[in-house]
Amino acid sequence: MASASPPPQDSPDRAPESPSEAPSGADYREVQGSTEFAELRRAHRSFAFPLTVAFIAWYLLYVLLSSYAGDFMKIKVAGNLNMAFVLGLAQFVTTFLIAWWYSRHAEAELDPRAEAIKTRLESGA
Repeated sequence: MASASPPPQDSPDRAPESPSEAPSGADYREVQGSTEFAELRRAHRSFAFPLTVAFIAWYLLYVLLSSYAGDFMKIKVAGNLNMAFVLGLAQFVTTFLIAWWYSRHAEAELDPRAEAIKTRLESGA
């Protein structure tokens, strides 16, 4: 009969070495009040908020054009493709471009800062 082996080191079921290693609520409040965390939030907001507002404005423009500018939206662009179809596809393209741009921004600007904060918090420094 085989004996049960201990869980691997990377197992999510593995408990911390000791309860004192886990950051406390006070640690999280300290990080939240730090300049480093404020800079991380500022970097996120300065990217996400303007882009969100721009995309919502672009979407609303499309909806308004669809509702009130029927003659414009009927304009043939190529063959049977009209302006409404082209602008509708542009909505999808814009969505994917924003997601790609944000992932690049996060990887370059946000992730290193967040990782530094996490490392400092977990090390107890």
